[in-house]
Amino acid sequence: MRFLPRRHSDQDPDDQGGSTGVADEDHRWLSTYVHRRQFIWGATLLVVVLLALAGWVAVGAFQAKSDLDQARSKAQAAKDALIEGNTEAASASADDALARAQSARDATHSFAWNIAAGIPWLGSPFEAGQQVTDVVLGLASDVLRPAADVGLAISPNRLYSDGRVDVELLRSQESMLSELSANAKRLNGEAGAITNPRYVTLLRNARSQLQNQISAVTSLIENAALAARLVPSMMGADGPRSYFMAFQTNAEARGTGGLLGGYGILRFDDGVPSVDTLAPNTELRDAVGPIDLGVEFDQQYAYAQPFTDFRNSNLSPHFPYAAQIWKTMWAEQTGQDVDGVIAIDPVALSYILGAVGPVTMSDGEVISRENVVELTESTAYLRFPEDQVARKQYLQDIANAVVKKMTGPVRSPRQLLDALGQAVNERRIAVWSSVPEEQELLEQTPLAHALPGDESPYAAVVINNLGGNKLDYYLRTQIEYAADECEGETRASTVTVKLTNTVPDEPLPDYVAAAAGLSPELLIEVPRGTNIASVRLFATKGAELSSAILNGERVPAILNTERGHPVFEVQVIIPPGQSADVSFQLSEPTATGKPRAPAQPLVETVVPKVLVPECRG
Repeated sequence: MRFLPRRHSDQDPDDQGGSTGVADEDHRWLSTYVHRRQFIWGATLLVVVLLALAGWVAVGAFQAKSDLDQARSKAQAAKDALIEGNTEAASASADDALARAQSARDATHSFAWNIAAGIPWLGSPFEAGQQVTDVVLGLASDVLRPAADVGLAISPNRLYSDGRVDVELLRSQESMLSELSANAKRLNGEAGAITNPRYVTLLRNARSQLQNQISAVTSLIENAALAARLVPSMMGADGPRSYFMAFQTNAEARGTGGLLGGYGILRFDDGVPSVDTLAPNTELRDAVGPIDLGVEFDQQYAYAQPFTDFRNSNLSPHFPYAAQIWKTMWAEQTGQDVDGVIAIDPVALSYILGAVGPVTMSDGEVISRENVVELTESTAYLRFPEDQVARKQYLQDIANAVVKKMTGPVRSPRQLLDALGQAVNERRIAVWSSVPEEQELLEQTPLAHALPGDESPYAAVVINNLGGNKLDYYLRTQIEYAADECEGETRASTVTVKLTNTVPDEPLPDYVAAAAGLSPELLIEVPRGTNIASVRLFATKGAELSSAILNGERVPAILNTERGHPVFEVQVIIPPGQSADVSFQLSEPTATGKPRAPAQPLVETVVPKVLVPECRG
């Protein structure tokens, strides 16, 4: 029997481990190969899955961005339409915003997006995207959509007709508006808490834009809800109301805007307004307002006799003080007790005339939006340089004609509401109520003109005319409030004020250009047309003055306190054609909250420049 020959081997034929070693080596190689193939296939599969997820997320991101842009655009259109009173357009835009917001929300809550959002740090943009779409959907569904329905119910044409405000209709929507306000505030808080998207600038910008949009909508809805709570009672839904209505002439600056130039009594009965007792300020010459406004008020203003001299009754910018003095003066003089006080200036009257149309005086002169400010704050003094009685009668006749026009039937309630809104935004209308519950609500609105009680950054520059003239018609004002970053317990801040006297080089009556208000004891002689003013800064609570600089030189400042705010005062003399540059350098608490620099309502609208970082707790 023949056998196949055995292959020679270097191994000893008796070594039984030789073939086993080869087999083990082959097994190890095969095992390594298989595991390597498994790893490659596993890694490949993982890459494919990750790419698929990434593609899914990318497609979702593209879709979400498109829908989100459309939703935010439609939401803005709905808000703008509500403001304009175009309720049909508001309703259509709100529907579109809701549909787009739902689509964006679905795209950012897919399985793939949820996984991406859960990755630490890297997932922050995806988490932020989810939160953004949640807030936009809430804005569309919980605020704008129902707000459009409320807008249909209280559209300006339904709310105001034939010279009457339908106070019961407005009151009927109060609960719904309060619910909308609560929803808006909730969403505003959620928007403020949206995760930082870190490395995605586009999403960070979208977050910032949404936060601003939600804040604006919240303010709009809150004001509407407050109006539904306040307006019916204040306009006589529960019985007749009366208000002392002050006409302020800001050609002579005062803390609340301008000198009390005239007044009237505004009455409301079930939403129907009427005005009587229009009179010049001289009718209050002997009036007194014996009330106690506290030691701090007396320390700062008592020298000017604000309780017995109506000309100095509103030196403080805190409108409730002036209102209480005027209410008390009227009661002492007439025995009549009013329910509140309203102040308005000629610039606000110009806005109103733009809405209701011009008025024609008995001599044929037309008073319009374009000329009412110049007529009442400049021309009247030139037309009646010596005859003060005739001038005051002329101004009273203008005020009477404008008020009669605005309290009667108007061609466009929407335009009148817009005009009043512009005047309120520029702080040209102020309201105070003697009913504590109403005043508490008013102080949540821009109408109150009250010094705030909180600790947030604050800088209010207040000018009072010290010359007893009308030169503030020619005063031009620039204000800037700047502060360092939010580091440490305190930070440096600076408030700069530039006042320019642009009085023309032409003859002006003494009543306009002289300085009759200066005390002879001061022994100061100034060129004709020189503006002499007190410049006060009402600063953040707890702020300390480091230095006051006037025209490049350090000067002493008068220090006071009002309602918890430190007050720093510098008095300036500004010859014709010249400027005064005042700089208040401060150390103020690094307080949380949005910085505010409210503008004093002067002849020209002043918009202070605010360069103060907002600190968050």
